[in-house]
Amino acid sequence: MMTRIDDYDFELPGELVAQHPLACRSDARLMLVNRQDQSISHYHVRDLPELLKTDDCLVINNSRVIPARLIGFRTRTRGRWQGLVLDVDGDGRWEVMSATRGRIQPGETVTLQDRNGKAGTELKMLAQLDGGTWAACPETDVGQEEILAHYGRVPIPPYIRSGEMLDSDVADYQTVYASRDGSVAAPTAGLHFTRELLDLLRARGNCIAEVTLHVGLGTFRPVACEQLEDHSMHSEWGQLTQSDVSMIRQSREAGGRVIAVGTTSTRILEAASLGGALASWEGKTDIFIFPPFEFVSTDGLLTNFHLPRSTLLVMVRTFGGDSLVRRAYSEAIESGYRFYSYGDAMLIL
Repeated sequence: MMTRIDDYDFELPGELVAQHPLACRSDARLMLVNRQDQSISHYHVRDLPELLKTDDCLVINNSRVIPARLIGFRTRTRGRWQGLVLDVDGDGRWEVMSATRGRIQPGETVTLQDRNGKAGTELKMLAQLDGGTWAACPETDVGQEEILAHYGRVPIPPYIRSGEMLDSDVADYQTVYASRDGSVAAPTAGLHFTRELLDLLRARGNCIAEVTLHVGLGTFRPVACEQLEDHSMHSEWGQLTQSDVSMIRQSREAGGRVIAVGTTSTRILEAASLGGALASWEGKTDIFIFPPFEFVSTDGLLTNFHLPRSTLLVMVRTFGGDSLVRRAYSEAIESGYRFYSYGDAMLIL
């Protein structure tokens, strides 16, 4: 039986799309969705220590958002240009999403502008790639990190202030435990944690394992095809180390549950379990979780409220149960929950 993407559509009042985070991250509302008794109840993220068992293991994604959004102009025509750096290979070639009026030609350069509008480094557009992105190369010997630090902006999603970055987003759109550069979008469930909350959970006995999944735009793009079976996910690089596998196994053996913080952590856990059991893993994954997927290593999921027609919503409803999560989303809208990256959270157990 084919699964239609139309079944994952819903109407969301615009005022529920959060435009700014709360002053204290853990003050976000938390909807608890219980699969055992089909109940829905309401808390705050700061209540997690009381909602979790002491042997439960949280699995967080330590990927760090890079300032990947670029602004500039086409050097020859002075036409406005903007781009997003998606990847950098071992030879220093960038994969860039490019947007401008007209048609860029291979060999053409764009001039980057810093946050004050000052022009500087040029980026040579080498060739168009499959999927519409471009291979590009900076016309400078300066390294990628330095270029992005000087010219890059935080790639805020378009539903937040039309993608316009504020200075506060540099810290706000980053988890407090981010340590490995590589994402162009935040693993947003993790934005709710403060260092104090993490310390409290550890003090109670909850272990906190880490995975890495460098988030790309493919995870968040709406599904364009009619049937889910026809959708192809963009691949994303990830890693799960043996030490973290051991930590997760020990927690389960002690009777604890594995709680994935975010859909990105879930993808790594399940990609690393495709052999039948959780194992250390490194590489690129294009895993797409949709019915009737059977979860092997994820017992609970902490996640935000997601876009309609997105692979993230499909995953959440696959994990939580279709009718129950549908009801949870309806209740969230009726109760005024805040949606998307800077919004509130849901815990499915």
